[in-house]
Amino acid sequence: MRMSPRTNFARTLLILAGLLIASQVFSYLTIVNYALLPSLQQFNKILAFEVRLMLEEDWTLKDGEVLHLGEPVRRQLLEQIGVTLHAPNSDAAGAYQDAMQIDYLSARMSEELGTPTEVRLVSGEDSYVLWLKFDAIDDFLMRIPLSELHQDDFAPLFQYSLIIALLVIAGGWLFIKMQNRPLVTLERAALDVAEGRFPEPVAPKGASEIQAVTVAFNKMSAGIRKLEEDRALLMAGVSHDLRTPLTRIRLATEMMSPDDEYLADSITKDTEECNEIINQFMDYLRAVQQQDPDPVDLASICRDVANSQQLVGIEMDTELLPLYGELYANSVALKRAVTNLVVNAVRYGNGWVRIRCGSTADHTHQWVEVEDNGPGIDASLEASLFQPFTRGDSARGSEGTGLGLAIVKRIVEQLRGDIRLSSRTEGGLRIQMTFPVNQGRAKS
Repeated sequence: MRMSPRTNFARTLLILAGLLIASQVFSYLTIVNYALLPSLQQFNKILAFEVRLMLEEDWTLKDGEVLHLGEPVRRQLLEQIGVTLHAPNSDAAGAYQDAMQIDYLSARMSEELGTPTEVRLVSGEDSYVLWLKFDAIDDFLMRIPLSELHQDDFAPLFQYSLIIALLVIAGGWLFIKMQNRPLVTLERAALDVAEGRFPEPVAPKGASEIQAVTVAFNKMSAGIRKLEEDRALLMAGVSHDLRTPLTRIRLATEMMSPDDEYLADSITKDTEECNEIINQFMDYLRAVQQQDPDPVDLASICRDVANSQQLVGIEMDTELLPLYGELYANSVALKRAVTNLVVNAVRYGNGWVRIRCGSTADHTHQWVEVEDNGPGIDASLEASLFQPFTRGDSARGSEGTGLGLAIVKRIVEQLRGDIRLSSRTEGGLRIQMTFPVNQGRAKS
C-alpha cells in the first residue's frame, strides 16, 4: 500500500519538516561534540582539582615548594565555593539516593583521581547539585552545588527551538501555498475545458516553469476551442448539405404516379433512415455542457418516454420508485439518453421492456434502469458496446448505426454520471444509468 503523500504540497512540506529535523539533530551533535564535551572536560578538571584539594594535605607548587594544608583550612576553602561533606547515613545525603548517575562524568573523574568515583546529578531548589562517592573513601559523600546552572536556563532553549521550528514550517507552508496558487487556477481552467467550457486565457503567474506550462495550456485551450468551432461548423454544413437533397428526393417521391407507389414508399423509407442517421450523428457531436443544467424530474422523463414508446405495441412495464434530492441536468439530453436506451430495448427485445427509476439507499444518487427480454449480449462485447459504431451484431441483430449507446454514454459522462450493463438471469439485457444529486427535499 502506498503511504507517501500524493500531493506536491504535502511532499514539499514533508521534505521541509525532514530537513528541519535533520538540521536540529546536526546542530545538536555539533554543539555536543564541539562545545559541550570540551566544556565538560574543562569542568571535570576543575571539579577534580576541588576533590583533590579535599583529599590531599601536601601540595607541590611550581617552584618546588611543598605547601601543607590542614584539614580545617581545606574545609574552609571548599566551603567558600559551597562544597560540603556528608555522611552516607545523614539526612542531607538522602538526596544522593534520588540523584541520576552521570556515566560520562563518573568515568572521567575516575581517570583524573585514579580511583573509582561515582558522580550523580540532582535538581535542587535553585540549581543543580553534584554528588560524588569515592570507593577508596566510603565514609563520606561530597556535595558540590552548581550555583550558576539553573533548571530554568534550559526552558528558553526548548521554547526557542520550538518557535524556530514552527516558524520554518509556517514559512514553508506559506511558500508552497503561494507556489501552488497558479496551479490551482490552472487546474480549474483545465476542468472547464474538459467540461466543454472555454474560459479566458489564464494569466501566467508564479515560477518560470509554471508560467511556461500556463502559456502552453492557453495555446492548447485556444486550439481545442478552434477545433470545437470547426466541428460545429462542419456539423451544421453537413446537416444542411445532406438534408437539402434528401428533401428534394422526398418531394419528388410525393409527385410520383400511383403506379410507382411501391417504389415511392421504398424511397421515402430510405430518406427517413438517412435523416435518422444524420440526427444520430448530430446528437453524438452535440455538446451537452453548453446548456445550463436545471432541476429535472427523472420520474416524469421516464413516464414520458414510456408513453411515447407504447405506441409501437410493446408491453411497457414502468416502475417509478420515490426519488430523493434534486437532480440537476439538461432535461433534453437526459430524455435523449433514456429514449435511446428504450428504443434499443424495443428494437432488440422480444416485445417486453421495463423502465425503473429510483434513488440509492444513501439518497446521494438517482438511477434509471431499462431492461428487455431479448437475446442479451455476449460478455466479450460488453466492454466495447458503448464505443461508436459498435452494434453487437452476433447477439442482437445489425440494425442502426451503432451510435445509440455511444450517445448515451457520452451524455452520461457529461452529466457526471455512471452507466453499467449486465445480462439478466431470465434472459435479455439490463442497462442502468446513475446520476449524483444535490441533497435537499424529498420528492415522490
